[in-house]
Amino acid sequence: MVRTILKPERNSLTIKLPDNFVGKVIEVIAFEIEQNADEQVATEEKKKRIEDLNKVLNKHRVDLTNFKFDRDEANDYE
Repeated sequence: MVRTILKPERNSLTIKLPDNFVGKVIEVIAFEIEQNADEQVATEEKKKRIEDLNKVLNKHRVDLTNFKFDRDEANDYE
């Protein structure tokens, strides 16, 4: 399933479908959304950017679940 919220700038629109849709019968529906479409588009773009950032940063993450902070050791200057 593909769901995309767009704000077209003209009355013609071209969409790219996934390869697994080729040769299959699909349904395309277009209707106006009552909600603020700009906010929906921004939300979808934000989710995509977060996913992309997580993919890049995952290899740099460190698991600190068992980390114990020792205040005395941190303040021992001698």
